[in-house]
Amino acid sequence: MGEYMKQSPEIVISMQDISKSFPLEMGGQQQVLFDITFNVALGEFVAIMGPSGSGKSTCMNIIGALDTPTGGVYKLYGRDITNMTADELAVIRNEYIGFVFQQFNLLSKRSVLDNVMLPLMYRGLPMDERIRRAREMLKKVGLEKFETYLPTQLSGGMKQRVAIARALAGDPKLILADEPTGALDSKMGNEILKFFKQLNKDMGITIVMITHEFDIAKYADRLIHIRDGRINYDGKIPKNDDNL
Repeated sequence: MGEYMKQSPEIVISMQDISKSFPLEMGGQQQVLFDITFNVALGEFVAIMGPSGSGKSTCMNIIGALDTPTGGVYKLYGRDITNMTADELAVIRNEYIGFVFQQFNLLSKRSVLDNVMLPLMYRGLPMDERIRRAREMLKKVGLEKFETYLPTQLSGGMKQRVAIARALAGDPKLILADEPTGALDSKMGNEILKFFKQLNKDMGITIVMITHEFDIAKYADRLIHIRDGRINYDGKIPKNDDNL
């Protein structure tokens, strides 16, 4: 699988005519995505933005291999993962995507170091390698002195940096950030967004960030705006959101 992934490194995400429907309790289907088509190249920083109910979260779940589309083709690193099994998608998530969530999703009773090591444990890496990688990532986010702390002892901004270190520990080429500043105040949120921009610039990591706020999306270099399940804008960040 890994060798196949490396054959098409220039395009990380390829979404072609993606649609998604959900069954209704009373019968029938509700379609929430319509013909979603876009590519994300290696090293891009892209914001996917839309109001509540627009379909952006469903789009994120498909990008993150958390869900599968009803129609269309999704390729990650050149490989069609559209119809993979749940077990195959779990491997994709663990090996190729780093996730950063709004609510941090840290284990409250485990140390900072343990939290960062968690995805490496699922890969079956030996303990010394897990510790080495986790400490390296904590140093990268400026938290190397806090490895023995519990998440409950950290500020919101520090928790999110731990979550970023966890996402980076597996050496992904893609980070998927879902409303990463939603649980932070504006000052902490801006610091995290600047850190994402630095990661993108210095490490060349592809970042796809989901948000409903234009002020957050402006930190990216490209905006994909979704409304009513369709893309109505895809391009450079506009000066304002009046026409979105």
